[in-house]
Amino acid sequence: MSAAALLPATLPARLGARVLDVIVVLGLNLALGQAIGFGFDWLVLGAALILGYFVAGDTLFGATFGKRALGLRVITAEGERPSAAQALRRELFVVVGAVPFVGPILALGIWVWMLVAIRSSPLAQGPHDTFAGGTRVVRG
Repeated sequence: MSAAALLPATLPARLGARVLDVIVVLGLNLALGQAIGFGFDWLVLGAALILGYFVAGDTLFGATFGKRALGLRVITAEGERPSAAQALRRELFVVVGAVPFVGPILALGIWVWMLVAIRSSPLAQGPHDTFAGGTRVVRG
């Protein structure tokens, strides 16, 4: 089946997948914090852990745990799994929340921007998908 024929994932499905993934990375980060303490090292390593989780999932499997659980996957414009560089560009926004003080506010703004863009895009693509070279989250 061609990439153009694949149906975009619905916004509720994408949000559900992200919630499942956040639960996974929250558990991993809490375990990391318990092991090394919740200081600056944890902030840096935790951000790297979160980014690595999303990049590895999309690059190696075409989907993270949350996406797979809901029958979704990430593809490139050509219908392939994203490369590590594409997945990194697609998920780079997740580390914004780790910036001390302003990070959570910036992250919230980015989330709103992405949700509005996904809703208004015919292929349900957000700015992070465009930044990654036209990736898409599709059903199946």
